Amino acid sequence: MQIIFILGIPLALALAALLLRRQKTIGLLNCAGYLLMLVQSVSLLRQIVLSGKTISLFGFICLDSLSAFFILVTAVVSFAAALYSFGYINNDLASARISEKKARAYYLLFNLFCCSMFFVPALDNLGMLWVAIEMTTLVSAFLVGFYNTKHSVEAAWKYIIICSVGIILALLGTILFSYAFSISGISKSLNWSEITPFANTLDKNILKFAFLFILVGYGTKAGFAPMHTWLPDAYSQAVSPISALLSGVLSNAAVYAIFRFGIIVIDGVGIAYFSKLMLLFGVISLVISGGFMLVQKDLKRLLAYSSIEHIGIIAIGLGLASPLALCGALAHIFNHAVTKSLMFFGAGNIVNLYQKHNLNAIRGVLKAMPFTGVMLLLGVFALCGFPPFSLFISEMIILIAAFGANAYLIAGLLLLFLSIVFGAFIYHFGKMLYGNLPKGMAVTGQCLSGKIAFLFLFLLICAPGIGLLFMQKDLIWFVQNLFPR
Repeated sequence: MQIIFILGIPLALALAALLLRRQKTIGLLNCAGYLLMLVQSVSLLRQIVLSGKTISLFGFICLDSLSAFFILVTAVVSFAAALYSFGYINNDLASARISEKKARAYYLLFNLFCCSMFFVPALDNLGMLWVAIEMTTLVSAFLVGFYNTKHSVEAAWKYIIICSVGIILALLGTILFSYAFSISGISKSLNWSEITPFANTLDKNILKFAFLFILVGYGTKAGFAPMHTWLPDAYSQAVSPISALLSGVLSNAAVYAIFRFGIIVIDGVGIAYFSKLMLLFGVISLVISGGFMLVQKDLKRLLAYSSIEHIGIIAIGLGLASPLALCGALAHIFNHAVTKSLMFFGAGNIVNLYQKHNLNAIRGVLKAMPFTGVMLLLGVFALCGFPPFSLFISEMIILIAAFGANAYLIAGLLLLFLSIVFGAFIYHFGKMLYGNLPKGMAVTGQCLSGKIAFLFLFLLICAPGIGLLFMQKDLIWFVQNLFPR
């Protein structure tokens, strides 16, 4: 069974990181292991979508199309991060920034972090889902503070404190959902597969109150504004492959949890309540991130605020709640994950070479790092939603859905802040990529594993964007069949 491989391989790789001595061997095993997981995740999604059935195992694993889709997104970014980590950690070792022991600790934490994120969409029990998301916080905090600098340790503590408050609120929401289900007399189970068919019999007032806690709690982890304050610090101080995982996978795990509870709320309360809340947080996230991106001076913090912007776009897609809008939101989840991962990999290369985060102090990247510079330039246009890149297609789908639902204010705000973000990115990256090569700096290449990671992500950025133009009917069918009853 594919899910056994997907959940078991990261644990086996974590064990290998404890037992093996050479970090290069561990890095190569990581690349091979996550490639196998990627193949298995593609096979799992294909099997579930074609059969239209859920897969249940051991009484605590339950997979439908939504679960399999988020597992695929996690596998794609994890494989790219494993490839990039190989060269990145080797570079840190060569520069004596970390020791061999520290490198092995990185791979141990990397695999435990990925394992916890794979468990999130695989679990049936909503209480265990909370445990898995809490585990992602505990493990990733060590990776945020990995370099033990003053700023990284401060960012790690801020991350733990703010996300712990959020996760406590999510726990309260989960307890209220459990209470609503237990007093219904149907069952005391917390399995979403058992709750969803009877959601319309649950107490509506309790469901509304509970979902507020869920949305604020898991929304803190996802990076919804105004609960986002931990995110720019954590993303900017984490090891660059981990920044990609935080942005491309961890935020999506929290979105998955919100969506999974949201399905119950939609069936039990009606779609209007869910829709209004998601649209509200989506618009707030766009407004706050757009303003900060205009005045940002730190490279990785700029990308962090961009993540908040795209989480806002995803929330708007979910809030519009039509099949077309949900199609756009799911496509945007995948497209943002691969595009932002590429951008964080590029930012990691720049910071390693220039030893600076300040955008005003970085010039001539295209001359100093030709391969990384070209990838970043293309990534900027992809992240700003230029055709034929995939984010353009998913953003257009959400905009079309907004106009189709007569949500003209939402569509107008989305267009306005997409324009602001475009201006901010062109201004900041234009100065950074072009200009003269810094005095005394030699032209630097990219290791083979890093090039493969960049090209793998870039292929995914381009191919879905072209394919989505011809697959809209198939995607709408996929969304309509996400949740078998």
